[in-house]
Amino acid sequence: MVESKDKTPENKVTPAARQYPDPASKLRQDPPTTGHSWDGIEEYDNPMPRWWVWIFIITIIWAVGYWIAMPAWPGIQSATSGMLGYSSRANVATEISEFEARNEQFFVQLLETDLDAIRDNDELHRFAVNAGGSVFRAQCSQCHGTGGAGVQANGFPNLLDDDWLWGGTMDDIVTTISYGIRNEDYPDARYSAMPAFGQDGLLDNDEIDQVVNHVLSLSGADHDAALAAAGAEVFDLNCASCHGVEGEGDYFIGAPALNNQIWLYGGSPDAIRESVYYSRFGVMPGFERRLRDAEIRAVAAYVHQLGGGQ
Repeated sequence: MVESKDKTPENKVTPAARQYPDPASKLRQDPPTTGHSWDGIEEYDNPMPRWWVWIFIITIIWAVGYWIAMPAWPGIQSATSGMLGYSSRANVATEISEFEARNEQFFVQLLETDLDAIRDNDELHRFAVNAGGSVFRAQCSQCHGTGGAGVQANGFPNLLDDDWLWGGTMDDIVTTISYGIRNEDYPDARYSAMPAFGQDGLLDNDEIDQVVNHVLSLSGADHDAALAAAGAEVFDLNCASCHGVEGEGDYFIGAPALNNQIWLYGGSPDAIRESVYYSRFGVMPGFERRLRDAEIRAVAAYVHQLGGGQ
């Protein structure tokens, strides 16, 4: 058997074959390939289009010019300021100052206008509601909710209804916002304390069950009639002095009304029993030192118009 003189391995690719893998490409004068192969596919070694090269050069020149003219390179404490001295922070500060200067005339007018007369000036009232709403969302929404609906489980009052612990007039709301409720920061803070009838042993468990059912009956909720009848006397002796004989409440001492379906801590038998047994002692901070007087008035106007202002 005669051995073939062609000893070129079948898988060996000659330089000519690498440059012109397709025999017909030599006739077409295709450009050479890069020499790389992916799954048998090779790419031509074409030069980049001239227009692309010029765009690339222009972007480099633009970048160098931007570094020189504008803030670009960060340093340890600040970035390079650039020859143009541009500062987005300074621009924002300037715009804020301009708007504050425009609004200041309305804040001055808020201070000079009687609280009950703010609603008579449409432009001033509109400004007060918008400004007060902005302050409310920043300072008050954490407890009362973004829309003022409150969180009943935590005893944060709903400001959308017409039931007020300390009164819902503009003067009352301003006082509450200014000094808060049961805090130790302001001598003028609203203050009241309900006895813990169960914890302090003022009433036994049977009497507490009776008064709970009587309170449920005042609001028209489901209750045990026999227990409610017995609880009427317990209520009259222990609760009526603050909450009223009919459960109408008292704004002057912050005693809530019990004859409606509006509840600060919930109106279920268990929630009412817990209130009677342990008492409640919600605290609200005062904002006299946090907000300007005009801002407090604006928040009062916002809260007053939410639906329950008196």
